[in-house]
Amino acid sequence: MDKAPPQLLPTDSLGPFPAQDAILRCQAALLARVRLAQAATALAAELAEILHCRRVSVGLLEGERIRIVGSSQAGEIDPRHDAAAAIGAAMHEAVDQASSVVWPVAAADGPVSLAQHQLAGPGAACSVPVVVRGRVIGALTLECGSEAPFWPAQIALCEDIASFAGPVLELKRAAEAPWHRRGRDWLGERLAGTGRRQLAWGAGLLALCVALAVPLPWRVSAPARLEGSVQRAIVAAADGFLQQSNVRPGDRVTEGQVLAQLSSQDYELERTRRESELRQHENGYRAAQARNDRTQMVVSQSRAAEAQALLTLAQTQLDRSRLVAPFDGIVIKGDLAPNLGAPVQKGEVLMVLAPGDSFRLIVEVDESDIAAVRPGQQGQLALAARPEQPLRFTTRRIVPVATAADGRNYFEVEATPIGQPADLRPGLSGVAKIEVGQRSLGWLLFHRAADWLRLAVWTIAL
Repeated sequence: MDKAPPQLLPTDSLGPFPAQDAILRCQAALLARVRLAQAATALAAELAEILHCRRVSVGLLEGERIRIVGSSQAGEIDPRHDAAAAIGAAMHEAVDQASSVVWPVAAADGPVSLAQHQLAGPGAACSVPVVVRGRVIGALTLECGSEAPFWPAQIALCEDIASFAGPVLELKRAAEAPWHRRGRDWLGERLAGTGRRQLAWGAGLLALCVALAVPLPWRVSAPARLEGSVQRAIVAAADGFLQQSNVRPGDRVTEGQVLAQLSSQDYELERTRRESELRQHENGYRAAQARNDRTQMVVSQSRAAEAQALLTLAQTQLDRSRLVAPFDGIVIKGDLAPNLGAPVQKGEVLMVLAPGDSFRLIVEVDESDIAAVRPGQQGQLALAARPEQPLRFTTRRIVPVATAADGRNYFEVEATPIGQPADLRPGLSGVAKIEVGQRSLGWLLFHRAADWLRLAVWTIAL
């Protein structure tokens, strides 16, 4: 004869229904907590106290694996430890067989219980699946330190508790799930039937075809940089040495301001010598005039004119040793401060100036998109320094020569900004989008892949 199961619950105030009391206690523990982990831990603690178990764990399915969401000994359950892996295997054993699995087994023809045996060790273990609307969503695993087996009444009580706790656990998990997972689950429930699924596929394909045919604005995107409308190079007029630098890149200058100074001692000496020669020839002219020597007067006058020309040249060279700004603007290139005293050669670019209130935009359009770009088209520029305020522009000219750089070929498209904020500076860069017309969404998504495939077929075709 089978032994009677031990009395698990007090019956003094509940009459002959101790199981109902256990179910209510577990349900109350679940509902009293808001978070899923807290509710599952409270359920495990109540069940461990009711059945006098060493440890009770609650796990829920997430895809193909089980995540332990609560345990009566939460501090001992770490996913990196072997104990968590053993509990997960025992839960999977019950979930895969969709039935309660116990060790020690009561009958030889019962469910497979190898994982329960490994988890129980010298004690006993039992895993009960948590089923909601005919679908297994997780499992409860109970461990006892004694060798006494779990009785059928205890297993039946665990199954009742799991059936009542399952919907609550499912609701709490859904409440904490991200919005995309909730939407996926809702859609999966709505499309559970075969007829609905086929209808949904048809409607989805129809909506996709309509969406791909919808015309949308086509904007050609390309890197762009801002330049001054005019750039003036300040060059050395003659060979010499850098004596002084008064400005650096980024400084605003005014017309006539001295930017730098080259060494001028040689020019000053040359000017003094030419002034002396001029005075000498002028004195000779006066002396010849006093003697009424016309021949000597003509010679002295010619030499004085030559000395005057050389003096003018020396003064011009002396003036050119002072580098001055030709207009109001900004220094965009040329930091001469570290090179004071260094030699410079005639024609060497020392600085570059650009006006501070007039700009042009250079858009580097890829060769695959240049055919759609025309002068007069509108566009917007998002500068890296101020992406929140796009700058509108109008294309003005397309340079008909391609440039190869950074592994690609592109054409430079000159554009004029519309409305120039005060904080613009030459040299700023960003991304420009040129409005070139309208195309269907399908063409916008796949035209580059189609062009690449067409070119690949043309390349390998015989």
